[in-house]
Amino acid sequence: MNYLTGTGLLGAIMSGVALLRGSRETKITWRAALAWFSWAITFALAIGAVIDTRRLNQGKPVSPDSPLYAKQQKDILKKEKNFQKELKRARR
Repeated sequence: MNYLTGTGLLGAIMSGVALLRGSRETKITWRAALAWFSWAITFALAIGAVIDTRRLNQGKPVSPDSPLYAKQQKDILKKEKNFQKELKRARR
């Protein structure tokens, strides 16, 4: 539930509601279609961010094109470095 209250997802939902209210009684033009297409992309990206955050918190790999990929790789290197230190200590 924590992921569903993120600002990206809430912002996408609220902008969709505003777009829906603004386009209720107007004709569908290319500008309106472009606005809806833009909203769909924004919503899809927000959903993707929620999925990536959840996967990262569960310890599962995230896609290399995700903004969280760099954080995951940094954490992996840090754990590997700590493991190597512990291994050296155990050998002494």
